[in-house]
Amino acid sequence: MASATRQPSRAARLFIYALFMIVAVVTLAVPFYNRAEPSIGGIPFFYWFQVAWILVSAAATGLAYRLRL
Repeated sequence: MASATRQPSRAARLFIYALFMIVAVVTLAVPFYNRAEPSIGGIPFFYWFQVAWILVSAAATGLAYRLRL
């Protein structure tokens, strides 16, 4: 017996793909965030910005998983 799987809508797939593209473009565009200020707790912007995008990409991946892409 085949299990029924719910297919996400085209709009949901496009939204997630666009979100992944934004994450990829922002993290690869190093000249835009290659600076030390503003720092948070002594951590330069360059480092905490990358860590923030790791969290954003994890959230995007979790969302894609929840939508069953």
